Amino acid sequence: MKAFRRAKYALEEWLLLKTWSCGSRPFPRARDLRQLQVWERPVALEAELALTLKVLETVADSTLGDVLDQPLLTLRHIHAELQACVPAQSTAGPRPRGALRSWLHRLQEAQKTESHGCLEASVTFNLFRLLTRDLQCVASGDLCV
Repeated sequence: MKAFRRAKYALEEWLLLKTWSCGSRPFPRARDLRQLQVWERPVALEAELALTLKVLETVADSTLGDVLDQPLLTLRHIHAELQACVPAQSTAGPRPRGALRSWLHRLQEAQKTESHGCLEASVTFNLFRLLTRDLQCVASGDLCV
């Protein structure tokens, strides 16, 4: 957790030097994995994690590589584990509907419409919620209420 805390502080400092604004919130505060069915939670978390990795990897390539190395390694490992238990969208499992569909759509739209600065800020501010609350909820399965 120290490496993530260090990375978050470095990212926040780095963001202070940039100009960014968001038209929407890719990770709204009211969003809560507990609103989804148990089978939907890993799907939503995998999508969040994929976006988080995509954004943080570009930041690491540009300036903060040393600080982000360990967190990215950990996030990649978690992502690989999640991918192993999430059915491929086009092949198996139920089609996303309702809240999950909205959730996934919001993340996809944010990647198309928001600036990279907005995505960097959103991912940074959501990082600890993803690691503590969202990951814990998915790991708990039915116990996450």
